[in-house]
Amino acid sequence: MLELVENPSLTPSMPRAAAFFDLDKTVIAKSSTLTFSKSFYQGGLINRRAVLRTAYTQFVFLAGGADHDQMERMREYLSALCRGWNVQQVKELVAETLHDLIDPIIYDEAASLIEEHHTAGRDVVIVSTSGAEVVEPIGELLGADRVVATRMVVGDDGCFTGEIEYYAYGPTKAEAVEELARTEGYDLSRCYAYSDSATDVPMLSAVGHPYAVNPDRALRREAIAREWPILDFHKPVRLKQRLPHLSAPSRPALAAAVAIGAAAATAGLVWYASQRRARMRPI
Repeated sequence: MLELVENPSLTPSMPRAAAFFDLDKTVIAKSSTLTFSKSFYQGGLINRRAVLRTAYTQFVFLAGGADHDQMERMREYLSALCRGWNVQQVKELVAETLHDLIDPIIYDEAASLIEEHHTAGRDVVIVSTSGAEVVEPIGELLGADRVVATRMVVGDDGCFTGEIEYYAYGPTKAEAVEELARTEGYDLSRCYAYSDSATDVPMLSAVGHPYAVNPDRALRREAIAREWPILDFHKPVRLKQRLPHLSAPSRPALAAAVAIGAAAATAGLVWYASQRRARMRPI
């Protein structure tokens, strides 16, 4: 699909490089945070009205993308919604339902690109506006080397206060990419970046190889004006369907997928056995 062949082990003097991926609608087909709304409802974190509202928000997000104003409204809504949530409970709910909810909506094209970048010797970094409690386990599932995500303030009681400690959005994403380049020794002119949203133009502009993936209207105009390549990802696939085709079973993505799968299966069985006996089924 792309010309990504390059192995630093063959040219040890070359600077390091990385591929930076936005998550929602770039690597997965939906909003990572909103996808877990049903799990949060079943876990008692939100009510039915909140489920309906997040479903509508997901629809708007998928139908036309989200501009700056919509993203700000979404940020304010989700910040208020999660105030008082127990962080450990959120992590457990995400772990229990990770494979059921996220595995089926991973774009096959994105998974292939991640594999190709690893084969070429580049680090893979997920850079997402969604919360770290959601993005980090998804990053592990995908075999990413690093994750940059929004972090919420956690109070002494172990619950979210509703305040944001770090917001990974717009120019802040570009700053995170540049900081990683300094600390990890990446040559940004040799780095890649992928996103679907015009709000990520700063991040795309920071690297030598930017790609617009399933771009919203504003990003499509920007990509055409700047002559950035435009990619169409449209084929979600379960990672377990891809595993037999991986050429190196010991690679990080496979190891992470197997480890997360085992953890999710164990946690899921315990949770369903105790709270959903009538509907018990393996994860």
